[in-house]
Amino acid sequence: MSELGGFKGNPRDALAYLNPALAPDSTAFHRRNLPRLPIDDRVDVLATGVMTSVPIYLQAGDVITSVSVVAGATAGATMTHWWFALYDTTGALMAQTADQTSGAIAAGAVLTKALATAQTIKKSGVYRVGIMVAATTVPSLLGAVGSPAVLTGEPTLAQASGSALAATAPATIATPTAQRAVPLVYVS
Repeated sequence: MSELGGFKGNPRDALAYLNPALAPDSTAFHRRNLPRLPIDDRVDVLATGVMTSVPIYLQAGDVITSVSVVAGATAGATMTHWWFALYDTTGALMAQTADQTSGAIAAGAVLTKALATAQTIKKSGVYRVGIMVAATTVPSLLGAVGSPAVLTGEPTLAQASGSALAATAPATIATPTAQRAVPLVYVS
């Protein structure tokens, strides 16, 4: 038995699909929760005033300054509040972006917002990124439809929490409900 268990191939080959479109010489720091392929542009993951959060693995020493998502085929209209937030491994709020209020979110738009304070990750682990939009028409996001948790203790790939949320992210992720639609989220 090797340190790789029963796997006899090259681990880099086995994991290559995770970054199919990333140039090998890329120096731009980022982390994401999903590979770039296959992605759908009609993932209806958001409900007005409800936060969707996704797990993202961050390493000790990472400095997270912003969060990005990409709007899908459905544009957002009559926005009243929208923001992104970063939560620690226990589900406690670390930082939030400024509340975005009026305007619209165009279909296909890349939405990148800076956290109010840059966060240096002290311990490697699975963190969560929250996305909340309150609007008459919430945008769809690029993402995928994932399998629900099958095994006991298996983490959800996306979850909804809160209701009637407005300008401020909740201090903790409370009573989350699993959802199958998983938005593609970047942190940098």
